[in-house]
Amino acid sequence: MTTPKGRAGTKGVPRAQRERQILAAATEEFGRRGYEAASLAAIAARVGVTKTLLHQYFGAKQDLYLACLTPIGDRLLDAVRTAMDEGGGAMPRTPLLVLRNIFTALEGRREAWFVLYDATLPAGGEAARAAARYREAIDRLAARGTADLLRAAGSGDALDAEALSHAWRGMVTALVRWWIRHPDQSPQAMADRCARLFAAAGRAFG
Repeated sequence: MTTPKGRAGTKGVPRAQRERQILAAATEEFGRRGYEAASLAAIAARVGVTKTLLHQYFGAKQDLYLACLTPIGDRLLDAVRTAMDEGGGAMPRTPLLVLRNIFTALEGRREAWFVLYDATLPAGGEAARAAARYREAIDRLAARGTADLLRAAGSGDALDAEALSHAWRGMVTALVRWWIRHPDQSPQAMADRCARLFAAAGRAFG
């Protein structure tokens, strides 16, 4: 009997839908556990398919990781670029727009941030190289933004810009970790919270 076109042959679920289910489960698994500890068996079990089907759809573990990485890497890059263009480098407008867009890009897949920033990726492999390309592109945008902010504040020190870029990534990572623990918080609620925190920090250190 021939399987109808567009179906995966797994309980009548259309192939495209099954692929989306696998990618959602894999993104959460990679994001929560890291590449090294992530289990294809756990991903398959969560979706209700076999590991064999997982391999048929996406190949090896590295291929599945790359299928998860590419859409979130593209979304995050686009989110940061759009916010920087919209904000025009103004302080604190641009950083808040960047955060809002990052939260929006991650909504529904909050763990995806840690797919991109995964320290357990095998060094020298295609997964590590692909993640590095995305991180470096985001870091270049962050470096440009922090340099603009420091120049506007009257500081042209290159090390200040480097330190601020480093601190920015750490802050975003910390905020995403907190956000994962508070699933009731929407992207807009998080952006509003960050605005309040920035304002309070400005008063404390101003």
